[in-house]
Amino acid sequence: MNTIVIRNIQPSDNPYLAKIVKGTLAEFGANRPNTVYYDPTTDALYELFQKEGAAYFVAEMNGEIVGGGGIYPTDGLPDATCELVKMYLLPQARGSGLGRTLIEKCLATAKEYGYKQVYLESMPELKQALKIYAKFGFEYLKGPMGNSGHTGCSLWMLKSV
Repeated sequence: MNTIVIRNIQPSDNPYLAKIVKGTLAEFGANRPNTVYYDPTTDALYELFQKEGAAYFVAEMNGEIVGGGGIYPTDGLPDATCELVKMYLLPQARGSGLGRTLIEKCLATAKEYGYKQVYLESMPELKQALKIYAKFGFEYLKGPMGNSGHTGCSLWMLKSV
């Protein structure tokens, strides 16, 4: 039986999470310019998520960091809208329900913080994640919202909370 813990990000998590984010993008061939792969904040997620209205959750399985995900008040988004960001899991954690649990935690936190909508950006290569987002009720948009700077993402979705 896997012991799963979802907790708030700590400063010591930064190198583990950066490796997971970059490794996952490389695994799916999505390590392109203008994505989080090349974003310098990927190496300092703890610091990034100290912003008001932001939250990041780390997933541990049997004491090992296996991924994470969060919400962030991305510049340029409409009022009461945050972005679901940096949602990545190692291969051994996929299919375990952990991704669903992380998304549920992020959506509940967004609602608790007073957000009315959650936006996300993704890529066609991340097929498994796109299916999960659709199951949660995220709907595809025709173009990007806000100013994430991640122009390498070509899919955008939005959900009311």
